[in-house]
Amino acid sequence: MLIRSEDLIQSVADALQYISYYHPIDFIRAVHKAYEMEESPAAKDAMAQILINSRLCAEGKRPICQDTGIVCVFLDIGMDVQWEGDQLIEEMVNEGVRRAYLDPDNTLRASILSDPAGARKNSKDNTPAVVHTRIVRGAGVNVMLAAKGGGSENKSKLAMLNPSDSIVDWVERTVPQMGAGWCPPGMLGIGIGGTAEKAMLMSKRSLMDPIDIHELRMKGPSSRLDELRLEIMERVNALGIGAQGLGGLTTVLDVKILDYPTHAASLPVAMIPNCAATRHAHFHLDGSGVAEFSPPNLTEWPQIKWDVGPRARRVNLDKLTPEQTAAWLPGETLLLSGTILTGRDAAHKRLVGMIAEGIDLPEGVNFKNKLIYYVGPVDAVRDEVIGPAGPTTATRMDKFTDAILAGTGLIGMIGKAERGKIGVDAIRKHRAVYLMAVGGAAFLVSQAIRKSKVVAFADLGMEAIHEFVVEDMPVTVAVDVNGAAVHQTGPKIWKEKIAERKILNFT
Repeated sequence: MLIRSEDLIQSVADALQYISYYHPIDFIRAVHKAYEMEESPAAKDAMAQILINSRLCAEGKRPICQDTGIVCVFLDIGMDVQWEGDQLIEEMVNEGVRRAYLDPDNTLRASILSDPAGARKNSKDNTPAVVHTRIVRGAGVNVMLAAKGGGSENKSKLAMLNPSDSIVDWVERTVPQMGAGWCPPGMLGIGIGGTAEKAMLMSKRSLMDPIDIHELRMKGPSSRLDELRLEIMERVNALGIGAQGLGGLTTVLDVKILDYPTHAASLPVAMIPNCAATRHAHFHLDGSGVAEFSPPNLTEWPQIKWDVGPRARRVNLDKLTPEQTAAWLPGETLLLSGTILTGRDAAHKRLVGMIAEGIDLPEGVNFKNKLIYYVGPVDAVRDEVIGPAGPTTATRMDKFTDAILAGTGLIGMIGKAERGKIGVDAIRKHRAVYLMAVGGAAFLVSQAIRKSKVVAFADLGMEAIHEFVVEDMPVTVAVDVNGAAVHQTGPKIWKEKIAERKILNFT
C-alpha cells in the first residue's frame, strides 16, 4: 500500500485544527451530566463556564484553551505500507504540526521550547511533537493524536509499588497531591505493569479512549480492570475535590486503564490526568487520500445560561485600593473592569531579577495597587482584540510571590487552581489577594478583554507582559487577605458531605 507523505502531513494539520475547537462529544455529554447532578454552586458555575466556552469555540472555531498543548501522536504503521517521498515519519508529523499552529485563520499558541534545561527558546511553531510508532500487521496507518496541556501534564505521577500494595489506595492518596492545576473535571489515565516507561506510555495512550464509565456501571464489570475503574472513580469523587478544585460531587468523569505483564518483583503504576480541554482525534490512512473530519452537530451542546451579575461584586480596577481588597470574601464572585497586567514564569523570573539588582522595571509596567493575570494568550486573528486567554496554573508563580508583592506594590493575582503554602503565606504576609479564573474557559474569558497591548519583554512571545483592559471579567476570590483559601475549605466540606451521605445510605 502506497501512502503519500502529504496525506499524513495534511491529516495531522487538519486533526489539530479540529480538536483545537471541537471537544469530543462524549466529553460534552459527560460534563453536562455532571453539571446537572452538581450541588456545589461554585463547581456548578465552573462547569457552566466550561460548557458555554466549549460551544462558543465550536461556533467560532477558536481554541478551547489558550494552552493549545504539546502534540502527542501514536502511529500504528502496517508492515505493508510504503511511503511516497523520503521524509521520516517524525518529519511528516512535525510539518503537519507546523501547518496547524501557523494557520492564519485559527492561529494556535506556540508553547514548545528547545534546550529545556538551558535557554528554553520557543520554537515558534509548536514543533517538535512527541511521536510514538508501532509496526503492526496490515497495509494502513492508524493515528491517535492529542494536544496535551501543560497544566495537566505537569500532574503526571509514577510509582513503583510493591506487588502487595493497593493500586486504589495509591490513587486515592495521590490525586489530592495533584491539586487542581489539571483543571478537573477530566479523566484519569492509568497504566499498570511493564516497566516504568511502559506504564507511563500506557497511561497516556488510555486517555485516547472515549468516556464510557456510565455504560460500564450499568452493565457491570467483566474483568479486574473494569472493577478497578469503577472503584477508583468512586473513591476519587468521594474526595470532594470537585470542578476546578472548589469542592463538589464530580472530580473525574472517567478512569481509563491499560495493563501489561510485569516482573514478579515489580508493580509500576502511572497516572496522567486529562483536563477540561480534553483534545484528541483518531484517523486511518489507507492510501485513498487525506483523512476527513466531519463537524459535530451543534445541537449536541447544551444551551446553558450563566449570569452571575445579581450576586457578583463589580470592581473598578483603575480605582482599586488595599482597603477594597480587604473586604473581599473567600468564594465571592467578582466582575473586574479596568486595567490589568499579565505575567507568567519567564516574566516573573526577569522581574524578580530586576528587583534584586535594583533595576527599574520597564516603562509601562507599574504594579502599584494593580492585579497581575497569569496568562499566555493565543495571538489574535481577524478583528479580535486577543485570542483565547485563560489562566495558567498559579502554583508555578508561588516562589516569586513574596518578592513581587514586596517589590512592586502589587495587591492581587489572578490564575487557576490553588496556591501552595509559600504562596498563601506571602499573600497573608502582604495582605494581598488571589483570584481564580476558570481553567478550560479561555475563549469565554477573552470576550471580556476590550484592549490588549504588549508593554514589556516582547521577546518572550506568549510570555510577554501584556496590558489588558477588561470589562466584567468573572473571577472567584480564592485566597483572601487573611490567607483563607477556598481550595482548602471547599473540598473538605464536600468530602464530609459525601461521606455523610454514604453513611446515611447504609443505615
